[in-house]
Amino acid sequence: MIDTVMLSRVQFALNISFHILFPTITIALCWALLFFKIRLHQTGDEVWMRCYRFWVKIFALTFALGVVSGITMSFQFGSNWPGFMARVGNIAGPLLGYEVLTAFFLEATFLGVMLFGIDRVSPRMHTIATAIVALGTTASAFWILALNSWMQTPTGFELRDGVAFPVDWWAVIFNPSFPYRFFHMLLASLITACFLLMGVSAYRLLKGDHKPAPRITLRLGALVAAIALPVQIFVGDLHGLNTFEHQPAKVAAMEGVWETERGASLLLFALPDEEARENHFEVGIPNMASWILTHEADGEIRGLNEFRGAHPPVAPVFWSFRVMVGCGLLMLLISWVLSWQLWRKGEASPYLLKASVAMTFSGWLATLAGWYVSEIGRQPFLVQGVLKTSEAATTLPEGNVLFSLVIYATLYGGLLWAYIHTVFLMARKSARLEAPENSDRNEALELKATMTGA
Repeated sequence: MIDTVMLSRVQFALNISFHILFPTITIALCWALLFFKIRLHQTGDEVWMRCYRFWVKIFALTFALGVVSGITMSFQFGSNWPGFMARVGNIAGPLLGYEVLTAFFLEATFLGVMLFGIDRVSPRMHTIATAIVALGTTASAFWILALNSWMQTPTGFELRDGVAFPVDWWAVIFNPSFPYRFFHMLLASLITACFLLMGVSAYRLLKGDHKPAPRITLRLGALVAAIALPVQIFVGDLHGLNTFEHQPAKVAAMEGVWETERGASLLLFALPDEEARENHFEVGIPNMASWILTHEADGEIRGLNEFRGAHPPVAPVFWSFRVMVGCGLLMLLISWVLSWQLWRKGEASPYLLKASVAMTFSGWLATLAGWYVSEIGRQPFLVQGVLKTSEAATTLPEGNVLFSLVIYATLYGGLLWAYIHTVFLMARKSARLEAPENSDRNEALELKATMTGA
């Protein structure tokens, strides 16, 4: 039977995988909502308000699921990982507290104004509320990523009887990997939100909704994604170089390098064998891994055999990295082709619209794959070089953890299906009910009358 430590790891991975899906959207989507409001003030064109009214509903739904799943994760620090707070709670506790304060005082408070005050406060005040919520989502990400980055590259602390105490909060927060992780995550959120905009807008067009709003959001999502993806590749490269410096075992697992070597190949395909400590069926580009990581064709990469007993499981890290990169390249292709077609022809072909719908949640896949590289790649440590995962895990019986794991998996599977179904249901209703010649109030009355009649 799987032991308690592994079951706790799987359960926390399930929780964080489900939770991260929603902040990945809301962090950037709220800035898109702010853009809609600013364009409304600049142009006076009500199409921007229709964009806002549709997407603020999706934002609210996404935000709600993110909050609920985030609360569940906090409980697990006590139930599944009591050793974490006992050993590093002096650092993790304040950072998590700042995130909670940010979320509730900025996001939750002004979210009410965003959702229910649009007809009760002035347009300027409503736009300010939207801006504050956008700042709040980004600030929440700041504190969470500060903690996660500290767990990857801990600095600014000292150990006293095995317990970590902060001695320099600036060094704790702005640890060596934080800037790269923070901007990498913000860009991931931006790209994820762009593909959601593209996919849902393309779906509305395929359903016969050829009014201005979905055309605008399709064009906006494609253009921003086409620009953001090359920037993400650049930031990702910087992040990789930082990881190569501070977590060489993780990079060795990402590249499938067993023996320290110069001129290492970039493996496009391989089957890592951890027992034999070698790869099978390698297909690679000679010298390319060394060139990417050291910017020298014969640069040295330390192999996994230098970290026996202290390196992550190789296959999950190796394949997650390739899923992330492959998904990112496919997203780059789709966004560039769609942007080019919209620029040249003014509209997208049905095949490209269907491809956009299929890629609606592709940002989730890329983000999760990258997150697995980061988190599994830190093993066997919970805090790199300070606290091992096995030292922080609960001593509860395996059956208790397995039971809660099954409950979580069932609940999250149902919620995820309901979320995706609801997003496309809202798109179908908008395609049927939104009328450009009506005012926003008339649209709301028409929607209410239709739903009442149904």
